[in-house]
Amino acid sequence: MIAIIVAMGASLLCSLVFTRILIRFLTKHQMGQFIRQDGPESHFVKRGTPTMGGIAIVISVLFSQLVAWTLIYHTQHVLPSITTFLLFGITFAMALIGFIDDFSKISQQRSLGLTATLKMVLQIAVGSIFAILVLQFPDELGITPATDRFSFLGDFGPSFMSLGYIFGWAVFIVWINLIITAWTNAVNLTDGLDGLATGVSLFAFAAYFAISFWQLQHLCTGDTADSICYNVRDPLEITLFAASILGAAFGFLWWNASPAKIFMGDTGSLALGGAFAGMSVLTHTEFLAVLIGGVFVIECMSDVIQVVSYRTRRKRVFKMAPIHHHFELKGWTEVNVVIRFWIVSALFAGLALGVFYAEWARGLFFG
Repeated sequence: MIAIIVAMGASLLCSLVFTRILIRFLTKHQMGQFIRQDGPESHFVKRGTPTMGGIAIVISVLFSQLVAWTLIYHTQHVLPSITTFLLFGITFAMALIGFIDDFSKISQQRSLGLTATLKMVLQIAVGSIFAILVLQFPDELGITPATDRFSFLGDFGPSFMSLGYIFGWAVFIVWINLIITAWTNAVNLTDGLDGLATGVSLFAFAAYFAISFWQLQHLCTGDTADSICYNVRDPLEITLFAASILGAAFGFLWWNASPAKIFMGDTGSLALGGAFAGMSVLTHTEFLAVLIGGVFVIECMSDVIQVVSYRTRRKRVFKMAPIHHHFELKGWTEVNVVIRFWIVSALFAGLALGVFYAEWARGLFFG
């Protein structure tokens, strides 16, 4: 428990301090955000605001993990397992893709970075490596970081490998890529207003912090007394990582809240999306994640609906997509949109935790 508190505290402190340093550096070198011309006119004043703030989030997570694991090793002589490396690996890899995209926008002096095709190829490459690795490295009980089955509140359905070794692997890799691509792009679409994506991420990762901590307390072992337990690999490490993300996001929000002194950019949104996707896979809650990240889903679906409607009917469903811009154009202030979306995100996270606990309680009392 002490290591979890240390991880969150170290990440928060690092994020608060390093984000401020990053703002000064980016401002000095005129590495600012370019604003889309078809967006709300109120956003034009944001042109030039430093971007790539996700660098501070990723560094804060790394710093806090090093501090926490130094403490754990000093007291328990335990080193992190593959779970920590998988979570940080997908977070860093997605942040790197986002950084390339952000830097391309700045260097080319335009609001578009990597092409959609190239970005998708890079995401698929990272997702495929992640998919292969999560079914490796079994522990002493033979449990790998993920399972080759669908999951909601736990695993269900047949094994992918029951479809045949080659075909099963192909389907599993496609499935994991779908999860990762969906969440990284959903968080990226949500990052359009000061503090919006950061605040929504706080509630989403707080839910995963609670879920992984609960799984830690009810972990299946050879002598477990609980009739309901979880066959999850390394829930302590997932909890530690969620704590690091929470601390980093809290610290970043100090500078990202309206009026934002810095934007996270694709560097941050893709990193947070990758971390969220990774946690959904490693906690065996892939479908529950749809409820936990409900605001991300709404933002993404609003964009999909808008594109499909315009291409098929030449009509727009929303004044502008993603949906947070729709409410701005309806007359809501930016702060109102952000706070109300935070509230909705908190409700989604609370509902998801209620469903998660209800399933555990049902199994405990009714078997």
